[in-house]
Amino acid sequence: MHSITEWRPARLRGIRDLTPDIRLFEIEPAGGFIPPAPGSHISVAVTIGGRPDARSYSVIGPCPEGLYRIAVKRLPDSRGGSVSMHGLAPGARLTIAGPRNHFPLAHGRPDYLLVAGGIGITPIIGMALALAEAGAPFRLLYAVRQRQDLAFAEELRERLGDRLELFVDEEGGRIDLAAALARLRPGGELYVCGPIGLLEASKRAWQESGRPVEGLRFETFGNSGRYATEPFTVRIPRLGREIMVARNQTMLEALEAAGVGMIFDCRRGECGLCTVRILAAEGPVDHRDVFFSDAQKAANTHLCTCVSRTAGGCLTIDTADRTA
Repeated sequence: MHSITEWRPARLRGIRDLTPDIRLFEIEPAGGFIPPAPGSHISVAVTIGGRPDARSYSVIGPCPEGLYRIAVKRLPDSRGGSVSMHGLAPGARLTIAGPRNHFPLAHGRPDYLLVAGGIGITPIIGMALALAEAGAPFRLLYAVRQRQDLAFAEELRERLGDRLELFVDEEGGRIDLAAALARLRPGGELYVCGPIGLLEASKRAWQESGRPVEGLRFETFGNSGRYATEPFTVRIPRLGREIMVARNQTMLEALEAAGVGMIFDCRRGECGLCTVRILAAEGPVDHRDVFFSDAQKAANTHLCTCVSRTAGGCLTIDTADRTA
């Protein structure tokens, strides 16, 4: 079960490689262009393993030319979405939905701190450009593992000047979140998008700063975890089922394919609808969601099947399904 989405045809107008594994796509929608607000995303219909599916990608910038720009990083642990997108050629016919926005930018705040990790820069770009256009005070901290991963550094430097700070992990660059927050004016807001480690560190730093919880806003993507992605087995004793989860497959996808009734919506580890109860785990559980608190993750009693998994072995669960 998932939320109802209105789909419409579109055409891939152009592509451009930004880094060795990040590709920019320019998409022309049919039936009129809907301007995206900062933080918006579009969904793109894809076929993975012969089955229809969808992937969501943040829209980059204000798109004044009437084309949606998205950037897709080809991942070694891809479940098929990035591989499918990177296989497209200009002129390809697409089906898209949106734009929708679960990561809106609030206006009129006294200060802003924008933090992006890796491909998490994509929703942050539109925010930074909107704030620059409005003359609002802000800083953008952009962190990557290698310098070659800086997909938008030149464009942003030209537009933002010294409001942009770059951090390259292999060169010893690290974001000092506590120091960055100490410079944020009272009433200022923090916007974060990146891998789960960055999100959790930002949440801890924000909490330790004593600032109001509503001032922290974040976006996530469910492809990052603390452990390497490995295949594992899911056992459901009540149903007498044992299901294999492939390396390039989510637990939710494996359960769906096996006919286990599931409820879900976001597929991003945010809404918690696809949660199941953990009965036993042979290996460490890799919680990749932002739905559960740190304490709930440490308790290892539940997990979000759309993004979380175990680092090998067998995971024994119970689901809400009541069919044998």
